[in-house]
Amino acid sequence: MAKRKFDFIVFDWDGTLMDSTATIVKSIQSSAKDLGLEVPSDERAAYVIGLSLDEALQKVFPDLEAKAYPRLIERYRYHYLAKDHELPLFHGVREMLDELTQSGYFLAVATGKSRVGLNRALHAADLLSTFDATRCSDETFSKPHPAMLLELTKELGQDMKRTLMIGDTTHDLQMAMNAGADAIAVEYGAHDKEALQALSPLFSAKTVPELHRWLSENA
Repeated sequence: MAKRKFDFIVFDWDGTLMDSTATIVKSIQSSAKDLGLEVPSDERAAYVIGLSLDEALQKVFPDLEAKAYPRLIERYRYHYLAKDHELPLFHGVREMLDELTQSGYFLAVATGKSRVGLNRALHAADLLSTFDATRCSDETFSKPHPAMLLELTKELGQDMKRTLMIGDTTHDLQMAMNAGADAIAVEYGAHDKEALQALSPLFSAKTVPELHRWLSENA
């Protein structure tokens, strides 16, 4: 039996495991409407997914006065929380995670969500016990800074050279590059295929079943 290449697999959450991209985009746009701001395009709103909420909204609305951001954040959370309990995992995610767990991989999540937000999502998806560790944007530096991967590998005693990051944004792939980890892109989330492939991931998956198959055969 061939020796596997990776021991540790780290997933992004939104747009990678959970089908939440459209809801995040609509929540950003609705919060802009609430404050009478110019409503960003779908592409502009989707680009910041994966960053911490503060940083994401600052990038979408760079000319906003500093004192207005707390209100914008409050409106975003209002709109997102009205929908987040309805958000599903992508088809095939649960089966993929179950097989990876049974195969003995260490699993983690590195996300732009807050700790409260990730815990709520993990609870709703019944995945609280699936991951060996998780890291959120309100606990360390936001992507693409390598801190999340550096901290997760240290916490679990893993080798970065045997760590694989999987995500749907260039922020995820750049974080992996900055940390010295390999990465896989998924094309069904927030960033387009061309932008992802420009960062030379090991593989670019069109669907979760395609990702699952690649991991079974190559990881």
